[in-house]
Order: sequence, then structure tokens, then C-alpha cells
Amino acid sequence: MALRRHRLPRFWLGLTLGLVACGIGATYWWEQQLPQRLEQAARSGDLEACLRYSEQLEALRWLGGQAPAEQGSCRRRKAAQIWQQERWGEALQLQLQLVNSLAGSEADRKRLVVWQQNLQQRAMTRFQEGDLPAALKILAVMGDDHRADGDSLGDKLSENWTRNRLQLERAKGLTEQKRWWEALEALTRIDHPWWKTQSRGLQAKVQKGIEGLSVQEREHDAHGQLPHTVPAAQLDAQVRQRISQGMDEWSAFQEACRSLGGQVVEAGPETACQSRSSKR
Repeated sequence: MALRRHRLPRFWLGLTLGLVACGIGATYWWEQQLPQRLEQAARSGDLEACLRYSEQLEALRWLGGQAPAEQGSCRRRKAAQIWQQERWGEALQLQLQLVNSLAGSEADRKRLVVWQQNLQQRAMTRFQEGDLPAALKILAVMGDDHRADGDSLGDKLSENWTRNRLQLERAKGLTEQKRWWEALEALTRIDHPWWKTQSRGLQAKVQKGIEGLSVQEREHDAHGQLPHTVPAAQLDAQVRQRISQGMDEWSAFQEACRSLGGQVVEAGPETACQSRSSKR
């Protein structure tokens, strides 16, 4: 009985080592079969099986095997296929795996960059069309919709969108107060195409309000509230002349002010063209 107890641990140890050896042998055998199966799948165009064998082969690389060319070929072809299907997130992930693998090439890296740039362009197009949520959704595919430091492209687009929206709201408030020149200044700072379109009706109203001012009233307009302004009639004529030449309103106002010997002065929410000669 004592002898049996003494031999039992050896029996289990031998059995365990045998099973481990069999497992390693089977794994090694399968690893040797994978390149052939991978090649067959690639040759037949079965990209799903090809990718499956590729992943298994990569997981077994610790045994000393090398990734064959078919592994990169399958990933390359599958990534291109799902990119055409507009499954952009999956395509980028697969292409990134290819770039980081032994089968990746410089051409694969360049394609990844091109795809990322393509998504950025798509996002910018949607943004310019006025669809910020759609733009951010596209950027989210590559994690560029938001970052903690606020330095992503999505953060910059959101900031631009908010700034334009606030400028339009400010212009509306100033228009209600009939502070025409300040409203015009706020409108000229809108630089987003979609928001510019939204502001056209208000801009026409502001222009009409400016045209309806008499010379005396213009002296007491938002610009006139600051002392020593240049003659409003001359300023208005100079601004209109430059706008007719294709210059935007704010640039036209600044250049017209300088041409009359004035300087653009801001005091709180008010903006004026103040005569340099009358400044103390």
C-alpha cells in the first residue's frame, strides 16, 4: 500500500507532462498547416478564412513561424473591400493591423494615411454644409471627434460652429436695438458658409437700416457714440465702394476707415472709426 502511494505522484506527473507535450505537438503541427491553408484561402479568394488563418498564425508566432506574404495580401484585400462598402472603422482597424505586422509595407502605410485624410475631407464637407453632428460622427471613426486637451479636429469644428452661432445671435440682438454698424460688424465676423447663408436675411435688414440713416443720425449711431468719428457719409461711401469690388464688409470698413485717416476703435461692444488727428 505504501509502495502504491509512492508511485502515484509519478504517474500523474508523467501523465501531465505527456498531455502538455501532446498539446505542444498538436499546436506546432497546426502552426505548420496554417501557411498552406492560408495560401489556399488567399488563392480561392476566401478572405474571411484567410483572415481567420492569419490571426491564428500571428498568435502562434511565438513558436518561431514567420508570417507568409498571403497574410498581408488577405488583410490588404479585405481592408480595401470593406472600405468600398463604407465600413470605414473596420477598414481602418484592419489596415492598421496590416501596417503594424511584418507583412506591412510603406505602400500600406501610405494607404492608411490617404484613408484618414479622405475621412477628414468627408467630415469637412458635411461641416461646410451645416451638418456638424454628421461631421463629428465621421471623425469619431478614427477617434478625432474629441480629445481631453481639445486639440482634435472635431473640437476645432465645434468651436468654430459655436463662435459663428454666437456672432449671429449677437447681430440679431444689435439689430433689434437698431445699432446697425455694430450688427454689421458682428455679421462680417461670420466665416462659416452655412451660417453666412442663415444670416443673409438679417444682413439685408442691417444694410437697409444703414441706408435709412441720415447723416446726423449716423453721427449718433453705434459708431457715433464714440467721440471724434470720421464723417459718416464719407465712411459709408468708402465702405460701399470696396464691397462692390468684392471685399467683405468688415475688411471694407477697416480699409475705408484707414483711407479717411481714421483708426478702428473698439469700446466694449461698440466699434467706431475714430479720427487719429482728434485723439488725445
